[in-house]
Amino acid sequence: MSAQSRAIVLNGGSSSGKSSIARLLKERLKGRWLSFGIDDLIQAMPYRDLNDGDGLTISPSGKVDVGGAFRAYEQAWMCGLQAVAERQVGLILEDVFISGPTAQQRWKENLCGSDILWVGVMCLPNVAEQRELARGDRQKGMARLQAESVHAGIEYDMVVDTTSASTGNCVDLIVMEAERRWRSGR
Repeated sequence: MSAQSRAIVLNGGSSSGKSSIARLLKERLKGRWLSFGIDDLIQAMPYRDLNDGDGLTISPSGKVDVGGAFRAYEQAWMCGLQAVAERQVGLILEDVFISGPTAQQRWKENLCGSDILWVGVMCLPNVAEQRELARGDRQKGMARLQAESVHAGIEYDMVVDTTSASTGNCVDLIVMEAERRWRSGR
């Protein structure tokens, strides 16, 4: 393996299975890996910047809007994660590309110099919605709204579908692709 920093970016809607995949990936990948998700950023933000119109706003229907304050926090977070990547620690990043290809471009710019494996985490809207309801910690409707929209215009190296595949099976596919990719020195 080369010394180039590596990142795996998991993009999918709410309740698609990204966090479960990330937890297991850390255990199965060779080397040192840390995982961070968009939920970590949201939890780290001051409560006053949630649902204030300029931060992160989640409507009663589950629609998510982001404002300038959220983008400022996100940029600081991404810069910090770039510093981690520069220390030769692999990153597993969970995100929800609300802004589509623009979100992917922000990661490309902030992880410049890293070899990024882009993974789409798909899940049928009705299944994601059932998971969302079972979780009880998400605004109803968010999973259904995001299930397909966050994938529009995104370029992936691979896609996994958690609708019926187990987390373990999805992780096996990602590990296989990561090993193939990084064994070749890419």
